Amino acid sequence: MIEVAVEKRLGSFVLDAKFRSEETGIIALYGRSGAGKTSLVNALAGLLQPDRGRIVVDGEVLFDSAKAINLPTERRRLGYVFQDGLLFPHYSVRGNLLYGHRDGGVGFDAVVALLGLEPLLERRPGALSGGEKQRVALGRALLAGPRLLLMDEPLAALDASRKAEILPFIERLRDELHIPIVYVTHAMEEIVRLADMLVLMSEGRVAAVGTVEDLTSRLDLRPLTGRFEGGAVIRTEVAGQDAEYGLTRLAFPGGRLNVAQLDLPLGAKVRVRVRARDVVLALEPPVSLSIRNSFPARVVEIAPAYGPAVDLRLDVGAPGQPVMLWARITQRALKELGLAVGSQVHALVKTVALDRSSFARHEPGLPPPDESEAS
Repeated sequence: MIEVAVEKRLGSFVLDAKFRSEETGIIALYGRSGAGKTSLVNALAGLLQPDRGRIVVDGEVLFDSAKAINLPTERRRLGYVFQDGLLFPHYSVRGNLLYGHRDGGVGFDAVVALLGLEPLLERRPGALSGGEKQRVALGRALLAGPRLLLMDEPLAALDASRKAEILPFIERLRDELHIPIVYVTHAMEEIVRLADMLVLMSEGRVAAVGTVEDLTSRLDLRPLTGRFEGGAVIRTEVAGQDAEYGLTRLAFPGGRLNVAQLDLPLGAKVRVRVRARDVVLALEPPVSLSIRNSFPARVVEIAPAYGPAVDLRLDVGAPGQPVMLWARITQRALKELGLAVGSQVHALVKTVALDRSSFARHEPGLPPPDESEAS
């Protein structure tokens, strides 16, 4: 359990953030640069002392201004992985891993195996790639025996190929070690792939807390989750494979979604991000179209228009089991189709609009989706 309620003035910026979580997976702090994400993580770590407030992790009070409690960083048992790794250049990988090693946590051999570090143990940091450095930084943090792992934009300095290298290792930390992680990022694709809980931050405050599916489907949060790349996240399950045409069928309450083939077994749980700009609306069931995905839907919300565009929230789920999508259309289309809250429509999604960043395996013990690009 994590309980945070802190206030801190930093010049003209004021951090006034509160949230509570009992999740054991990844809690993502998401927001624009300057939202206060790193300041909040530093307060958790003991690197920044709040002016007032309270921080509790796993039942232990780390900070309480009213009771004059402020545990030093080394007594908080929190691992911290920074954006650039901060490895000691004069130590080998082995030396970096053993620095601050605490007995009683995950063993050295287990961490080396988990992160694939065996071939790197005798190298110095200068001989490592960016992804390798971050794996070593992860290992060093784990060997400190943390009860909570803090990760401050660990992929921000990496290119796309290095990000693809490190993401599966972070998933393994979540799924195999069950150490809760507070993960700072401004990349929605990382949120979709990794996070169990989402904390949206804006101007030093927590604007919303909830599941990834709930918060990404809310139209009122568009300024924080992103308008251009805005879209909903839905939970699905692998229902079938079409080897002849290279497709996977994903089921959700009320429908099935055809996507480029994923190397996952039947029943595997997969989260899918469907961007609002990739959803087409029709008043009648489609006939003679190349689009393979069509879902009966009901308009449940229409957001205020901005420019020529307007966003609609759609329920494509079964009765009593809502599943939310966004659709972005023009105001002219809205008027000509006569759409209003309660209107029945058909939501269409192109299979090839869902690229590899749209999918996230989200079930412990299963391999991630195949990284091959949809064509």
